[in-house]
Amino acid sequence: MHMRAGRRSCAIDRRSLPLAPRQNVKPSNARTIGAIALVTLTLASHVNAQSGSTTKQPSDPNMARALKVLSASPVMDGHNDLPWRIREDSVHPHDVEAYDLRKKTPGMTDLARLKEGHVGAQFWSIYIPGEKDDEAYKPNGLVSSTPGYARVQLEQIDIARRVIAKYPELAWTPTADAARAAMKKGQIASLLGLEGGHAIENSLALLREYYERGARYMTLTHNVTLDWADAALDTAKHGGLTPFGKEVVHEMNRLGMLVDLSHVSPGTMSAALDATEAPVIFSHSGARALVDHKRNVPDSILARVPKNGGVVMVPFVTAFVSAAVKADDDALEAATAESTKRHPKDPAAVKKEIAAWRATHKRPTATIKDVADMVDHVRKIAGVDHVGIGSDFDGITENVVGLEDVSKFPALFAELAKRGWTDADLAKLANGNVLRVLKDAETVAARLQKTHKPSNATIEQLDKRVKPKA
Repeated sequence: MHMRAGRRSCAIDRRSLPLAPRQNVKPSNARTIGAIALVTLTLASHVNAQSGSTTKQPSDPNMARALKVLSASPVMDGHNDLPWRIREDSVHPHDVEAYDLRKKTPGMTDLARLKEGHVGAQFWSIYIPGEKDDEAYKPNGLVSSTPGYARVQLEQIDIARRVIAKYPELAWTPTADAARAAMKKGQIASLLGLEGGHAIENSLALLREYYERGARYMTLTHNVTLDWADAALDTAKHGGLTPFGKEVVHEMNRLGMLVDLSHVSPGTMSAALDATEAPVIFSHSGARALVDHKRNVPDSILARVPKNGGVVMVPFVTAFVSAAVKADDDALEAATAESTKRHPKDPAAVKKEIAAWRATHKRPTATIKDVADMVDHVRKIAGVDHVGIGSDFDGITENVVGLEDVSKFPALFAELAKRGWTDADLAKLANGNVLRVLKDAETVAARLQKTHKPSNATIEQLDKRVKPKA
């Protein structure tokens, strides 16, 4: 989530968390409470509950079938925050060489675990915070003016591209056909997903530049409402998309860049579905009918996905997949708000009270069953051709029990096999649906590029009705 949970997805502000070494968190909305960090400490005894290797001959017939399917149709994960994890590493920040994927890393992703998890393709998130006061945007030295989003976005693209180039096991695959070919060779097809339309700074030219540098989807917003699009965790100001926001969608269609509707408001989801000519994705979102989290997708939107042809990629974010975890987050936030009101200038007192609160309120855990329930619900409403997986590994600090890192994907597929999923349906979930959507978007782009030139529209022209000077 970027836990970004809050960082991007959940509700934790990384700047307020007393992070342990090597831990990274994406910032959340303004209401995020640093005391949530106390929650993660209670989970240490849980996250290693299922540490057995899935590469051994399994005695469970469901696991055996899952591994058979994944050997032929490996996982194409929609969202992994490794580039941000490398950037924020407490020992070697930004250092691609020092963060060695050939060894077991301090995070959730490395080459051995990717292989064990049968990961065949990965959208690496090139997330940057949407909050303007985030530490990432501090001036770059005395001679620099205050930087905008673009500098940090380009730095994240640089990190991601360097990671992909460093390891022969990873293959740069900016097209669906290239991804298929890499998977056939046993490599991990690697694409980039740009998380948050704030990175384009209201410029379609920047959008095109990011596409040229490899971004194959863009999440229209992160946690902050933009000048042209409403975010799920912020105030809705536009009723969805402004005219310029619709032009962003049209230009993404022309480029062949997938429109990602995770993080956006239901109004923005609906407006984007109205505007797009290509299938959309939700790179890491659950179903709101099961867990009433603002980052999840209402059934009314899920029901529109089949006609669009898109795919909803279910995440491993505890508060998105477990109603009990979401309720605990809400209770903790309320308790923290009350304590802060009592002690407005005494954070130590607040911390003490919240520690006492947590001691009497056991933190619930999310399970593989919760994730499978979410996958089943998306299948029920949108259909088996429109569901995928978007883990959010290395963007979260709290794990679903049994899904602690990239090696654990087979456990989810075994659970679904036990529930009666056919091999063909499991293969669609693993990569078939996402590859189809990517290919369809490329087909739409090829058609549009025959009749549409790059858009010169500006937000001033479309949203403020300012005519360009002659």
